[in-house]
Amino acid sequence: MPSQKKRPVTLTAADREVLVRVTTTGVRPASMIRRAGVLLALDTSVGVVDPKEVIAARLGVSGETIRLVAKRFAETGGDVGATIGRKKRDLPPVPSPVTGEVEARLIAMACSQPPQGYTRWSLRLLEKHVALVGDIPNLDHSTIGRVLKKRNCVLI
Repeated sequence: MPSQKKRPVTLTAADREVLVRVTTTGVRPASMIRRAGVLLALDTSVGVVDPKEVIAARLGVSGETIRLVAKRFAETGGDVGATIGRKKRDLPPVPSPVTGEVEARLIAMACSQPPQGYTRWSLRLLEKHVALVGDIPNLDHSTIGRVLKKRNCVLI
């Protein structure tokens, strides 16, 4: 792992005021208050910063938390709001198996004639037929129902 250059946390007076307000007033998530306290403790604009171990013991956090907050402050370019707030997730953890093409094929199947011996499609019957089609991923009947509901397709 390449060595990373330590960048000191330097806050403006307005940033300090915001962080003090976050840590002392209102109802906020504990993680936000914790990160705001870490930034205040790491601020070099008010004087010499205590060693990381002292800050960790005083705030009740780990040294890794202090390192990650300082790193995020540097990555965001000194944006206090982005540093103490939650990061937005880029993608869902598991990509959806229902793409536009799968959705179109599913709707076409639901709008077609039901198999011989059936008067209409049911969600479970669609589930069985989707499993038989090779190029559509296996979908649960509840997933099929959500797709059809989203597109206002009613099984009659």
